[in-house]
Amino acid sequence: MQVDLQISISELQQYLEAKKWLQPNELISAIEKPGEGNMNVVLRVVTNQGSFILKQSRPYVEKYQQIKAPLERIDTEYQFYKSIQGKKIDPHIPTVLAYDAKDHLLQLQDLGECQDMTFLYQLRKISPERLKQLTTILFQIHSTVPSADFPENKVLRELNHEHIFTLPFLKENGFDLDHIQDGLHALSLPYKQDTALKAIVKSVGIQYLTKAKVLIHGDYYPGSWMKATEHLYVIDPEFSFVGFAEFDVGVLIAHIIIATMETSYFKIILNEYQGNLDENLTKKVAAIEIMRRIIGLAQLPLERSIPEKDYLLLVAKKMIFS
Repeated sequence: MQVDLQISISELQQYLEAKKWLQPNELISAIEKPGEGNMNVVLRVVTNQGSFILKQSRPYVEKYQQIKAPLERIDTEYQFYKSIQGKKIDPHIPTVLAYDAKDHLLQLQDLGECQDMTFLYQLRKISPERLKQLTTILFQIHSTVPSADFPENKVLRELNHEHIFTLPFLKENGFDLDHIQDGLHALSLPYKQDTALKAIVKSVGIQYLTKAKVLIHGDYYPGSWMKATEHLYVIDPEFSFVGFAEFDVGVLIAHIIIATMETSYFKIILNEYQGNLDENLTKKVAAIEIMRRIIGLAQLPLERSIPEKDYLLLVAKKMIFS
């Protein structure tokens, strides 16, 4: 049975001392929540010698505890960081300080005063320099040769598959879209009833579940991008697996289009990315990501009117069929 991180400072002190995860004479002074995590328990531990992050997976999604999730996802995150540390991307990922597979617990470098880049949805723009940086980092991830035994992450991928490719397109899926925004349910119906569109979504979903050759992040969107002054970090690779690069690139494109409402970023990002991509597949992934973020459970901190969401869905449909 794994240790529960929801314990007192003195209990955590004893636990970490026993694991030798504290330096000599290092004393914990505070435990903080560094941000709003979706998948895992995440704590900032402040000591008399600095601070660090503890991250632990549970048998459910932390934000939606009715949804079961595999404990092994933290191992995938550890293996991802282990694979790319020492590579060109190293300055853009947190350093792994320690890992305990038994307790599904990861100790990471505290990145300090950061904010995730979900502010882009309110800002509605992104600088060319920042976009180039995000695209370059993604290419560097994809250029990393994964180990032969890199985790398949099958159970978490199947969960993610359901929420990307299946549930958003079911007429009866248990999501009360009008609870999110009046009129959203009616807006979603044409896409849930479009058999040709759903067939394409299904085919891309099958490819998502198929092992390929490229190490991917698996959730490359603004919630995984951390901005510290002018520096940029990429975190939360628990959805990582060996798949196809077009998935990550399509997700990146989708969120930049959602944020800016500008479709021109599709070509801009493709031109910035330094590797070979199947443009048609990338476009389909981007379209599906736009749709599922509007009519699925995994909603974004997105202030858009129903006409604006209608526009984004129409853009996505055009991308699907183009």
